Amino acid sequence: MTLGKRAFGLDGRGHHTDVVTVLHGDEREGRGLDATETVQLHRIRLFGATGAVLLCVGALGAGAQPVLQNPVQGVRLLGLPARMPSAALTLAMTGTVLIVLAWLLLGRFAVGRRDPDGQPRRLSRSQLDRTLLLWILPLTVAPPMFSKDVYSYLAQSEIAARGLDPYAIGPAGALGVDHVLTRTVPNIWRETSAPYGPAFLWLGERITFLTGENIVSGIFLHRLLALGGVAMIVWALPRLARRCGVASVTALWLGAANPLLLFHLVAGIHNEALMLGLMLAGLELALRGIQADGPGSPLRGRYLAWLVAGTALIALSSMIKVPSLLALGFVGMALARRWGATIRAVPAAAALLAAVSLTVIVAVSWGSGLGLGWTNTLGTATEVRSWMSIPTLLGVGTGLAGVLLGLGDHTTAVLSITRPIAALIAAFITIRMLLAVLVGRIHPVGGLGVSLGAIVLLFPVVQPWYLLWAVIPLAAWATRPIFRIPTVAFSSLVSVILMPNGGEYQPFIIVQAAIATVVVVGLLIVATRNRLPWRDEDRTPPRPAESSDAYAGNP
Repeated sequence: MTLGKRAFGLDGRGHHTDVVTVLHGDEREGRGLDATETVQLHRIRLFGATGAVLLCVGALGAGAQPVLQNPVQGVRLLGLPARMPSAALTLAMTGTVLIVLAWLLLGRFAVGRRDPDGQPRRLSRSQLDRTLLLWILPLTVAPPMFSKDVYSYLAQSEIAARGLDPYAIGPAGALGVDHVLTRTVPNIWRETSAPYGPAFLWLGERITFLTGENIVSGIFLHRLLALGGVAMIVWALPRLARRCGVASVTALWLGAANPLLLFHLVAGIHNEALMLGLMLAGLELALRGIQADGPGSPLRGRYLAWLVAGTALIALSSMIKVPSLLALGFVGMALARRWGATIRAVPAAAALLAAVSLTVIVAVSWGSGLGLGWTNTLGTATEVRSWMSIPTLLGVGTGLAGVLLGLGDHTTAVLSITRPIAALIAAFITIRMLLAVLVGRIHPVGGLGVSLGAIVLLFPVVQPWYLLWAVIPLAAWATRPIFRIPTVAFSSLVSVILMPNGGEYQPFIIVQAAIATVVVVGLLIVATRNRLPWRDEDRTPPRPAESSDAYAGNP
Protein backbone atom coordinates (compact mmCIF):
# COMPACT_ATOMS: atom_id res chain seq x y z
CA MET A 1 0.00 0.00 0.00
CA THR A 2 2.80 2.40 0.94
CA LEU A 3 4.68 1.52 -2.24
CA GLY A 4 1.58 2.22 -4.33
CA LYS A 5 1.05 5.61 -2.70
CA ARG A 6 4.67 6.50 -3.30
CA ALA A 7 4.47 5.40 -6.95
CA PHE A 8 1.45 7.63 -7.58
CA GLY A 9 2.77 10.53 -5.50
CA LEU A 10 0.19 10.23 -2.69
CA ASP A 11 2.66 9.78 0.17
CA GLY A 12 2.80 13.44 1.14
CA ARG A 13 5.20 16.10 -0.03
CA GLY A 14 8.32 14.71 1.63
CA HIS A 15 11.80 15.90 0.78
CA HIS A 16 12.57 13.73 -2.25
CA THR A 17 13.11 15.33 -5.63
CA ASP A 18 9.99 15.43 -7.83
CA VAL A 19 9.11 16.77 -11.25
CA VAL A 20 8.17 20.20 -9.86
CA THR A 21 11.53 20.91 -8.25
CA VAL A 22 13.33 19.61 -11.35
CA LEU A 23 11.38 21.62 -13.94
CA HIS A 24 9.73 24.62 -12.28
CA GLY A 25 10.80 27.74 -10.48
CA ASP A 26 9.06 31.09 -10.17
CA GLU A 27 10.50 34.00 -12.14
CA ARG A 28 9.70 37.70 -12.29
CA GLU A 29 8.62 39.61 -15.36
CA GLY A 30 11.64 41.91 -15.21
CA ARG A 31 12.26 45.44 -16.45
CA GLY A 32 12.64 46.50 -20.06
CA LEU A 33 15.71 46.64 -22.29
CA ASP A 34 18.11 49.56 -22.35
CA ALA A 35 18.89 51.65 -25.46
CA THR A 36 21.78 49.45 -26.66
CA GLU A 37 19.75 46.26 -26.31
CA THR A 38 16.77 47.84 -28.05
CA VAL A 39 18.94 48.58 -31.09
CA GLN A 40 20.23 45.00 -31.05
CA LEU A 41 16.67 43.73 -30.80
CA HIS A 42 15.68 45.75 -33.86
CA ARG A 43 18.55 44.22 -35.83
CA ILE A 44 17.64 40.70 -34.68
CA ARG A 45 14.07 41.35 -35.79
CA LEU A 46 15.26 42.38 -39.27
CA PHE A 47 17.66 39.43 -39.40
CA GLY A 48 14.78 37.01 -38.78
CA ALA A 49 12.50 38.87 -41.20
CA THR A 50 15.18 38.55 -43.88
CA GLY A 51 15.20 34.82 -43.26
CA ALA A 52 11.41 34.68 -43.55
CA VAL A 53 11.51 36.50 -46.89
CA LEU A 54 14.25 34.19 -48.22
CA LEU A 55 12.24 31.16 -47.09
CA CYS A 56 9.15 32.56 -48.80
CA VAL A 57 11.03 33.13 -52.08
CA GLY A 58 12.72 29.74 -51.91
CA ALA A 59 9.37 28.07 -51.33
CA LEU A 60 8.25 29.17 -54.79
CA GLY A 61 10.50 26.42 -56.09
CA ALA A 62 11.28 24.29 -53.04
CA GLY A 63 7.95 24.37 -51.21
CA ALA A 64 5.19 21.76 -51.17
CA GLN A 65 3.65 23.07 -54.39
CA PRO A 66 0.46 21.49 -55.79
CA VAL A 67 0.81 19.12 -58.73
CA LEU A 68 -1.97 20.97 -60.54
CA GLN A 69 -3.03 24.65 -60.34
CA ASN A 70 0.46 25.81 -59.37
CA PRO A 71 -0.02 29.61 -59.64
CA VAL A 72 3.65 30.39 -60.35
CA GLN A 73 4.22 27.73 -62.99
CA GLY A 74 5.10 29.39 -66.28
CA VAL A 75 5.24 32.88 -64.78
CA ARG A 76 8.41 34.60 -65.98
CA LEU A 77 9.87 35.77 -62.66
CA LEU A 78 7.95 33.87 -59.97
CA GLY A 79 8.35 30.60 -61.84
CA LEU A 80 12.13 30.89 -62.00
CA PRO A 81 12.88 29.18 -58.62
CA ALA A 82 11.03 26.05 -59.74
CA ARG A 83 13.45 25.71 -62.68
CA MET A 84 16.48 26.09 -60.38
CA PRO A 85 15.98 23.45 -57.64
CA SER A 86 19.44 23.84 -56.08
CA ALA A 87 19.13 27.63 -55.86
CA ALA A 88 15.56 27.43 -54.55
CA LEU A 89 16.51 24.89 -51.88
CA THR A 90 19.52 27.02 -50.92
CA LEU A 91 17.29 30.07 -50.43
CA ALA A 92 14.80 28.06 -48.38
CA MET A 93 17.48 26.43 -46.23
CA THR A 94 19.29 29.74 -45.71
CA GLY A 95 16.03 31.41 -44.68
CA THR A 96 15.29 28.56 -42.29
CA VAL A 97 18.69 28.83 -40.62
CA LEU A 98 18.46 32.64 -40.35
CA ILE A 99 15.08 32.40 -38.60
CA VAL A 100 16.42 29.80 -36.16
CA LEU A 101 19.52 31.91 -35.43
CA ALA A 102 17.39 35.02 -34.95
CA TRP A 103 15.16 33.08 -32.54
CA LEU A 104 18.20 31.96 -30.55
CA LEU A 105 19.52 35.55 -30.41
CA LEU A 106 16.09 36.76 -29.35
CA GLY A 107 16.15 34.24 -26.51
CA ARG A 108 18.93 36.21 -24.84
CA PHE A 109 16.50 39.11 -24.36
CA ALA A 110 13.48 36.87 -23.63
CA VAL A 111 15.09 34.75 -20.92
CA GLY A 112 16.77 37.94 -19.73
CA ARG A 113 19.94 39.17 -18.14
CA ARG A 114 20.27 40.42 -14.59
CA ASP A 115 21.28 43.86 -13.40
CA PRO A 116 23.61 44.22 -10.41
CA ASP A 117 20.57 44.54 -8.12
CA GLY A 118 19.35 41.09 -9.21
CA GLN A 119 16.42 42.37 -11.31
CA PRO A 120 16.08 40.66 -14.69
CA ARG A 121 15.65 42.77 -17.80
CA ARG A 122 13.71 41.43 -20.76
CA LEU A 123 12.12 42.73 -23.91
CA SER A 124 8.55 43.96 -23.52
CA ARG A 125 5.44 42.15 -24.64
CA SER A 126 4.82 44.66 -27.42
CA GLN A 127 8.40 44.24 -28.70
CA LEU A 128 7.96 40.47 -28.85
CA ASP A 129 4.56 40.78 -30.53
CA ARG A 130 5.97 43.03 -33.25
CA THR A 131 8.87 40.67 -33.82
CA LEU A 132 6.60 37.64 -34.08
CA LEU A 133 4.24 39.45 -36.45
CA LEU A 134 7.10 40.54 -38.72
CA TRP A 135 8.41 36.97 -38.94
CA ILE A 136 4.99 35.48 -39.61
CA LEU A 137 3.79 37.89 -42.32
CA PRO A 138 6.02 36.59 -45.17
CA LEU A 139 5.05 33.00 -44.33
CA THR A 140 1.33 33.78 -44.66
CA VAL A 141 1.67 34.44 -48.40
CA ALA A 142 4.16 31.65 -49.11
CA PRO A 143 3.26 28.27 -50.61
CA PRO A 144 2.78 25.42 -48.12
CA MET A 145 6.06 24.16 -46.73
CA PHE A 146 7.47 21.18 -44.83
CA SER A 147 4.32 19.10 -45.33
CA LYS A 148 1.61 18.30 -47.86
CA ASP A 149 -1.09 17.61 -45.27
CA VAL A 150 -3.08 20.65 -46.35
CA TYR A 151 -3.87 18.86 -49.62
CA SER A 152 -5.34 15.99 -47.61
CA TYR A 153 -7.45 18.57 -45.76
CA LEU A 154 -8.78 19.91 -49.07
CA ALA A 155 -9.57 16.45 -50.46
CA GLN A 156 -11.29 15.26 -47.28
CA SER A 157 -13.32 18.47 -47.11
CA GLU A 158 -14.44 17.92 -50.72
CA ILE A 159 -15.57 14.40 -49.77
CA ALA A 160 -17.68 15.81 -46.93
CA ALA A 161 -19.06 18.56 -49.17
CA ARG A 162 -20.28 15.90 -51.61
CA GLY A 163 -22.30 14.26 -48.84
CA LEU A 164 -19.98 11.24 -48.59
CA ASP A 165 -18.45 9.91 -45.39
CA PRO A 166 -14.76 10.96 -45.13
CA TYR A 167 -14.38 8.49 -42.25
CA ALA A 168 -15.27 5.56 -44.48
CA ILE A 169 -13.56 6.33 -47.77
CA GLY A 170 -10.33 8.00 -48.87
CA PRO A 171 -9.71 10.66 -51.54
CA ALA A 172 -8.88 8.17 -54.32
CA GLY A 173 -12.05 6.16 -53.78
CA ALA A 174 -14.34 9.12 -53.28
CA LEU A 175 -12.96 11.62 -55.81
CA GLY A 176 -10.99 9.43 -58.17
CA VAL A 177 -7.23 9.19 -58.63
CA ASP A 178 -7.22 11.81 -61.40
CA HIS A 179 -9.20 14.43 -59.48
CA VAL A 180 -7.41 17.75 -59.12
CA LEU A 181 -7.47 17.51 -55.30
CA THR A 182 -6.41 13.85 -55.16
CA ARG A 183 -3.37 14.34 -57.38
CA THR A 184 -1.45 16.35 -54.76
CA VAL A 185 -2.39 14.15 -51.78
CA PRO A 186 0.66 12.04 -50.79
CA ASN A 187 0.33 8.46 -52.00
CA ILE A 188 0.31 7.02 -48.50
CA TRP A 189 -2.89 8.96 -47.64
CA ARG A 190 -4.86 8.63 -50.91
CA GLU A 191 -6.71 5.51 -49.77
CA THR A 192 -6.89 6.57 -46.11
CA SER A 193 -10.00 7.89 -44.40
CA ALA A 194 -9.86 11.15 -42.45
CA PRO A 195 -8.20 10.96 -38.99
CA TYR A 196 -9.48 14.40 -37.91
CA GLY A 197 -12.44 15.45 -35.82
CA PRO A 198 -15.80 16.52 -37.25
CA ALA A 199 -15.36 20.18 -36.27
CA PHE A 200 -12.30 20.48 -38.49
CA LEU A 201 -13.95 18.68 -41.41
CA TRP A 202 -17.06 20.84 -41.01
CA LEU A 203 -14.87 23.97 -41.24
CA GLY A 204 -13.14 22.45 -44.25
CA GLU A 205 -16.52 21.76 -45.82
CA ARG A 206 -17.45 25.43 -45.47
CA ILE A 207 -14.14 26.34 -47.13
CA THR A 208 -14.93 23.96 -49.99
CA PHE A 209 -18.33 25.58 -50.51
CA LEU A 210 -16.51 28.92 -50.90
CA THR A 211 -13.56 27.83 -53.03
CA GLY A 212 -14.75 24.75 -54.88
CA GLU A 213 -11.80 22.97 -56.48
CA ASN A 214 -9.57 26.07 -56.44
CA ILE A 215 -6.50 24.83 -54.56
CA VAL A 216 -4.84 28.23 -53.99
CA SER A 217 -7.97 29.76 -52.43
CA GLY A 218 -8.49 26.67 -50.28
CA ILE A 219 -4.89 26.83 -49.03
CA PHE A 220 -5.29 30.51 -48.17
CA LEU A 221 -8.47 29.95 -46.13
CA HIS A 222 -6.97 26.96 -44.31
CA ARG A 223 -4.00 29.14 -43.45
CA LEU A 224 -6.39 31.72 -42.01
CA LEU A 225 -7.75 28.98 -39.73
CA ALA A 226 -4.20 28.15 -38.65
CA LEU A 227 -3.47 31.83 -37.99
CA GLY A 228 -6.61 32.02 -35.87
CA GLY A 229 -5.25 29.14 -33.80
CA VAL A 230 -1.86 30.87 -33.46
CA ALA A 231 -3.63 34.05 -32.32
CA MET A 232 -5.38 32.07 -29.57
CA ILE A 233 -2.03 30.58 -28.51
CA VAL A 234 -0.52 34.07 -28.30
CA TRP A 235 -3.53 35.23 -26.26
CA ALA A 236 -3.62 32.34 -23.80
CA LEU A 237 0.06 31.48 -23.28
CA PRO A 238 1.17 34.63 -21.37
CA ARG A 239 -1.92 34.46 -19.16
CA LEU A 240 -1.22 30.83 -18.27
CA ALA A 241 2.43 31.72 -17.66
CA ARG A 242 1.47 34.40 -15.16
CA ARG A 243 -0.76 31.89 -13.36
CA CYS A 244 2.29 29.65 -13.02
CA GLY A 245 4.66 32.43 -11.89
CA VAL A 246 6.58 32.45 -15.19
CA ALA A 247 7.65 35.51 -17.20
CA SER A 248 5.12 35.91 -20.00
CA VAL A 249 7.60 37.03 -22.69
CA THR A 250 9.83 34.03 -21.96
CA ALA A 251 6.88 31.68 -22.37
CA LEU A 252 5.85 33.39 -25.61
CA TRP A 253 9.38 33.24 -26.97
CA LEU A 254 9.76 29.52 -26.25
CA GLY A 255 6.21 28.58 -27.23
CA ALA A 256 4.69 30.98 -29.76
CA ALA A 257 7.89 32.22 -31.46
CA ASN A 258 9.34 28.71 -31.63
CA PRO A 259 10.54 27.89 -35.19
CA LEU A 260 8.54 24.66 -35.05
CA LEU A 261 5.38 26.75 -34.75
CA LEU A 262 6.42 29.16 -37.50
CA PHE A 263 7.46 26.42 -39.92
CA HIS A 264 4.80 23.79 -39.26
CA LEU A 265 1.71 25.58 -37.97
CA VAL A 266 1.96 28.75 -40.07
CA ALA A 267 3.97 27.69 -43.13
CA GLY A 268 2.88 24.04 -42.91
CA ILE A 269 -0.79 24.91 -42.16
CA HIS A 270 -1.28 22.04 -39.70
CA ASN A 271 -4.54 21.85 -37.79
CA GLU A 272 -2.56 21.54 -34.54
CA ALA A 273 -2.65 25.34 -34.54
CA LEU A 274 -6.42 25.34 -34.11
CA MET A 275 -6.36 22.40 -31.70
CA LEU A 276 -3.73 23.95 -29.42
CA GLY A 277 -5.25 27.43 -29.63
CA LEU A 278 -8.68 26.23 -28.54
CA MET A 279 -7.21 23.97 -25.85
CA LEU A 280 -5.05 26.69 -24.29
CA ALA A 281 -7.81 29.32 -24.48
CA GLY A 282 -10.21 26.86 -22.86
CA LEU A 283 -7.67 25.99 -20.17
CA GLU A 284 -7.16 29.66 -19.33
CA LEU A 285 -10.91 30.36 -19.08
CA ALA A 286 -11.56 27.24 -17.00
CA LEU A 287 -8.75 28.03 -14.55
CA ARG A 288 -9.97 31.63 -14.37
CA GLY A 289 -13.23 30.29 -13.00
CA ILE A 290 -11.73 27.59 -10.77
CA GLN A 291 -8.96 29.63 -9.18
CA ALA A 292 -11.08 32.69 -8.43
CA ASP A 293 -12.26 33.44 -4.87
CA GLY A 294 -10.07 30.73 -3.33
CA PRO A 295 -10.72 27.05 -2.56
CA GLY A 296 -13.98 25.98 -0.98
CA SER A 297 -16.05 28.95 -2.12
CA PRO A 298 -19.20 28.31 -4.18
CA LEU A 299 -18.77 28.24 -7.94
CA ARG A 300 -21.41 30.54 -9.35
CA GLY A 301 -22.02 33.53 -11.59
CA ARG A 302 -19.29 34.55 -13.99
CA TYR A 303 -16.83 32.06 -12.48
CA LEU A 304 -19.14 29.19 -13.38
CA ALA A 305 -19.61 30.74 -16.82
CA TRP A 306 -15.84 30.85 -17.33
CA LEU A 307 -15.55 27.21 -16.31
CA VAL A 308 -18.33 26.12 -18.66
CA ALA A 309 -16.93 28.22 -21.54
CA GLY A 310 -13.42 26.85 -20.99
CA THR A 311 -14.68 23.28 -20.83
CA ALA A 312 -16.66 23.80 -24.05
CA LEU A 313 -13.58 25.19 -25.84
CA ILE A 314 -11.44 22.23 -24.75
CA ALA A 315 -14.14 19.81 -25.91
CA LEU A 316 -14.33 21.71 -29.21
CA SER A 317 -10.55 21.44 -29.61
CA SER A 318 -10.84 17.66 -29.29
CA MET A 319 -13.17 17.78 -32.27
CA ILE A 320 -10.18 19.05 -34.24
CA LYS A 321 -7.81 16.37 -32.89
CA VAL A 322 -8.65 14.13 -29.94
CA PRO A 323 -5.46 14.36 -27.78
CA SER A 324 -6.40 17.81 -26.49
CA LEU A 325 -9.27 16.21 -24.55
CA LEU A 326 -6.66 15.30 -21.94
CA ALA A 327 -6.76 18.91 -20.74
CA LEU A 328 -10.24 18.25 -19.31
CA GLY A 329 -8.75 15.74 -16.88
CA PHE A 330 -6.49 18.39 -15.39
CA VAL A 331 -9.28 20.95 -15.27
CA GLY A 332 -11.40 18.35 -13.47
CA MET A 333 -8.68 17.65 -10.90
CA ALA A 334 -8.18 21.37 -10.31
CA LEU A 335 -11.93 21.71 -9.76
CA ALA A 336 -11.98 18.73 -7.41
CA ARG A 337 -9.15 20.29 -5.41
CA ARG A 338 -11.15 23.52 -5.13
CA TRP A 339 -13.99 21.43 -3.71
CA GLY A 340 -11.77 19.87 -1.07
CA ALA A 341 -9.98 17.06 -2.97
CA THR A 342 -12.29 14.51 -1.35
CA ILE A 343 -13.50 11.19 -2.72
CA ARG A 344 -16.82 12.82 -3.59
CA ALA A 345 -15.23 15.88 -5.20
CA VAL A 346 -13.58 13.94 -8.03
CA PRO A 347 -16.73 12.30 -9.45
CA ALA A 348 -18.68 15.52 -8.92
CA ALA A 349 -16.15 17.49 -10.95
CA ALA A 350 -16.04 14.75 -13.56
CA ALA A 351 -19.82 14.75 -13.88
CA LEU A 352 -19.98 18.51 -14.41
CA LEU A 353 -17.24 18.56 -17.03
CA ALA A 354 -18.57 15.43 -18.73
CA ALA A 355 -22.02 16.98 -19.07
CA VAL A 356 -20.61 20.08 -20.78
CA SER A 357 -18.08 18.27 -22.96
CA LEU A 358 -20.47 15.53 -24.08
CA THR A 359 -23.00 18.17 -25.05
CA VAL A 360 -20.40 19.87 -27.23
CA ILE A 361 -19.13 16.61 -28.73
CA VAL A 362 -22.60 15.32 -29.56
CA ALA A 363 -23.67 18.70 -30.94
CA VAL A 364 -20.61 18.92 -33.20
CA SER A 365 -20.75 15.28 -34.30
CA TRP A 366 -24.41 15.34 -35.29
CA GLY A 367 -24.65 19.01 -36.20
CA SER A 368 -21.88 18.56 -38.75
CA GLY A 369 -23.71 15.60 -40.27
CA LEU A 370 -20.63 13.40 -39.82
CA GLY A 371 -21.80 11.45 -36.77
CA LEU A 372 -19.38 9.45 -34.64
CA GLY A 373 -17.38 7.98 -37.49
CA TRP A 374 -14.31 9.84 -36.22
CA THR A 375 -14.04 7.32 -33.36
CA ASN A 376 -13.16 4.60 -35.89
CA THR A 377 -10.19 6.40 -37.43
CA LEU A 378 -8.21 7.40 -34.34
CA GLY A 379 -5.42 4.93 -35.13
CA THR A 380 -4.88 6.02 -38.73
CA ALA A 381 -1.59 7.81 -38.05
CA THR A 382 0.03 4.66 -36.60
CA GLU A 383 0.49 3.34 -40.14
CA VAL A 384 3.64 5.50 -40.35
CA ARG A 385 6.88 4.51 -38.63
CA SER A 386 8.47 7.61 -37.13
CA TRP A 387 12.09 7.81 -35.96
CA MET A 388 11.11 10.41 -33.35
CA SER A 389 8.88 7.91 -31.51
CA ILE A 390 10.83 6.10 -28.79
CA PRO A 391 8.94 2.75 -28.97
CA THR A 392 8.97 2.80 -32.78
CA LEU A 393 12.69 3.64 -32.85
CA LEU A 394 13.42 0.78 -30.46
CA GLY A 395 11.31 -1.63 -32.50
CA VAL A 396 12.78 -0.65 -35.86
CA GLY A 397 16.32 -0.57 -34.44
CA THR A 398 15.91 -4.03 -32.94
CA GLY A 399 14.50 -5.35 -36.21
CA LEU A 400 17.42 -3.88 -38.14
CA ALA A 401 19.90 -5.41 -35.69
CA GLY A 402 18.21 -8.77 -36.25
CA VAL A 403 18.63 -8.45 -40.00
CA LEU A 404 22.31 -7.52 -39.65
CA LEU A 405 22.90 -10.51 -37.35
CA GLY A 406 21.14 -12.87 -39.73
CA LEU A 407 18.25 -13.54 -37.36
CA GLY A 408 15.56 -12.21 -39.70
CA ASP A 409 13.37 -9.11 -39.68
CA HIS A 410 11.24 -9.16 -36.50
CA THR A 411 10.35 -5.46 -36.55
CA THR A 412 6.58 -6.01 -36.50
CA ALA A 413 6.81 -8.48 -33.62
CA VAL A 414 9.04 -6.16 -31.58
CA LEU A 415 6.73 -3.18 -32.25
CA SER A 416 3.82 -5.22 -30.91
CA ILE A 417 5.74 -5.34 -27.62
CA THR A 418 7.36 -1.91 -27.39
CA ARG A 419 4.26 0.10 -28.31
CA PRO A 420 1.93 -1.37 -25.63
CA ILE A 421 4.64 -1.01 -23.00
CA ALA A 422 5.15 2.62 -24.01
CA ALA A 423 1.39 3.20 -23.82
CA LEU A 424 1.30 1.81 -20.27
CA ILE A 425 4.19 4.05 -19.22
CA ALA A 426 2.49 7.12 -20.71
CA ALA A 427 -0.77 6.18 -18.96
CA PHE A 428 1.05 5.79 -15.63
CA ILE A 429 2.73 9.19 -15.97
CA THR A 430 -0.59 10.81 -16.87
CA ILE A 431 -2.40 9.28 -13.89
CA ARG A 432 0.42 10.35 -11.61
CA MET A 433 0.22 13.93 -12.88
CA LEU A 434 -3.57 13.98 -12.46
CA LEU A 435 -3.24 12.86 -8.85
CA ALA A 436 -0.44 15.38 -8.28
CA VAL A 437 -2.80 18.16 -9.38
CA LEU A 438 -5.49 16.82 -7.05
CA VAL A 439 -3.22 16.92 -4.00
CA GLY A 440 -1.68 20.26 -4.98
CA ARG A 441 1.84 19.12 -5.79
CA ILE A 442 1.84 20.49 -9.34
CA HIS A 443 0.02 23.20 -11.25
CA PRO A 444 -2.57 21.92 -13.77
CA VAL A 445 -0.68 23.55 -16.66
CA GLY A 446 2.53 21.78 -15.64
CA GLY A 447 0.78 18.46 -15.15
CA LEU A 448 -0.81 18.74 -18.59
CA GLY A 449 2.50 19.62 -20.24
CA VAL A 450 4.37 16.73 -18.61
CA SER A 451 1.61 14.27 -19.54
CA LEU A 452 1.46 15.46 -23.15
CA GLY A 453 5.25 15.24 -23.31
CA ALA A 454 5.13 11.61 -22.20
CA ILE A 455 2.34 10.82 -24.64
CA VAL A 456 4.11 12.49 -27.56
CA LEU A 457 7.46 10.80 -26.98
CA LEU A 458 5.88 7.40 -26.32
CA PHE A 459 3.24 7.64 -29.06
CA PRO A 460 3.66 5.15 -31.95
CA VAL A 461 4.05 8.05 -34.40
CA VAL A 462 5.70 11.41 -33.68
CA GLN A 463 5.78 14.16 -36.29
CA PRO A 464 7.96 17.25 -35.63
CA TRP A 465 4.96 19.49 -34.97
CA TYR A 466 3.58 17.02 -32.39
CA LEU A 467 6.33 18.25 -30.06
CA LEU A 468 4.39 21.51 -29.75
CA TRP A 469 1.64 19.64 -27.91
CA ALA A 470 4.00 19.51 -24.93
CA VAL A 471 6.40 22.39 -25.58
CA ILE A 472 3.75 25.11 -25.62
CA PRO A 473 2.04 24.20 -22.30
CA LEU A 474 5.39 23.53 -20.65
CA ALA A 475 6.68 26.92 -21.86
CA ALA A 476 4.13 28.46 -19.49
CA TRP A 477 5.31 26.42 -16.50
CA ALA A 478 8.76 24.82 -16.79
CA THR A 479 11.58 27.30 -16.23
CA ARG A 480 14.63 25.22 -15.33
CA PRO A 481 17.57 24.91 -17.75
CA ILE A 482 17.09 21.13 -17.74
CA PHE A 483 13.90 21.74 -19.75
CA ARG A 484 14.66 24.91 -21.67
CA ILE A 485 18.12 24.02 -23.00
CA PRO A 486 17.13 20.63 -24.52
CA THR A 487 13.90 22.13 -25.84
CA VAL A 488 15.73 24.98 -27.55
CA ALA A 489 18.39 22.64 -28.95
CA PHE A 490 15.92 20.05 -30.23
CA SER A 491 13.56 22.66 -31.69
CA SER A 492 16.47 24.24 -33.54
CA LEU A 493 17.83 20.93 -34.82
CA VAL A 494 14.50 19.56 -36.02
CA SER A 495 13.67 22.88 -37.68
CA VAL A 496 16.74 22.86 -39.93
CA ILE A 497 16.90 19.19 -40.97
CA LEU A 498 13.49 18.86 -42.65
CA MET A 499 13.06 19.47 -46.36
CA PRO A 500 10.80 22.46 -47.20
CA ASN A 501 8.87 20.51 -49.86
CA GLY A 502 7.58 17.95 -47.34
CA GLY A 503 9.48 15.20 -49.16
CA GLU A 504 13.00 14.33 -50.23
CA TYR A 505 15.42 15.77 -52.76
CA GLN A 506 18.14 13.97 -54.62
CA PRO A 507 21.20 13.67 -52.32
CA PHE A 508 23.47 15.76 -54.55
CA ILE A 509 20.97 18.65 -54.53
CA ILE A 510 20.77 18.54 -50.74
CA VAL A 511 24.58 18.51 -50.45
CA GLN A 512 24.95 21.46 -52.84
CA ALA A 513 22.30 23.47 -51.01
CA ALA A 514 23.72 22.61 -47.59
CA ILE A 515 27.24 23.71 -48.57
CA ALA A 516 25.93 26.94 -50.09
CA THR A 517 23.81 27.57 -46.98
CA VAL A 518 26.78 27.11 -44.65
CA VAL A 519 28.88 29.51 -46.73
CA VAL A 520 26.15 32.18 -46.97
CA VAL A 521 25.20 31.99 -43.30
CA GLY A 522 28.87 32.04 -42.28
CA LEU A 523 29.46 35.17 -44.35
CA LEU A 524 26.38 36.82 -42.82
CA ILE A 525 27.59 36.05 -39.31
CA VAL A 526 30.99 37.56 -40.10
CA ALA A 527 29.35 40.62 -41.69
CA THR A 528 27.14 41.19 -38.63
CA ARG A 529 29.67 40.24 -35.94
CA ASN A 530 29.73 43.80 -34.58
CA ARG A 531 26.03 44.55 -35.09
CA LEU A 532 24.34 41.47 -33.62
CA PRO A 533 25.03 40.02 -30.16
CA TRP A 534 26.72 36.81 -31.35
CA ARG A 535 29.02 36.83 -28.32
CA ASP A 536 27.56 36.49 -24.84
CA GLU A 537 28.88 39.78 -23.51
CA ASP A 538 26.82 41.96 -21.22
CA ARG A 539 28.32 45.45 -21.52
CA THR A 540 25.30 47.41 -20.36
CA PRO A 541 25.96 49.77 -17.46
CA PRO A 542 24.37 49.27 -14.04
CA ARG A 543 20.93 50.76 -13.64
CA PRO A 544 20.05 53.26 -10.94
CA ALA A 545 18.06 51.94 -7.99
CA GLU A 546 15.01 54.04 -8.84
CA SER A 547 14.45 52.08 -12.09
CA SER A 548 13.88 48.74 -10.40
CA ASP A 549 10.13 48.51 -11.02
CA ALA A 550 9.33 45.20 -12.64
CA TYR A 551 7.93 45.35 -16.13
CA ALA A 552 4.49 43.85 -16.48
CA GLY A 553 3.48 43.21 -20.09
CA ASN A 554 -0.04 43.63 -21.35
CA PRO A 555 -1.98 40.40 -21.62
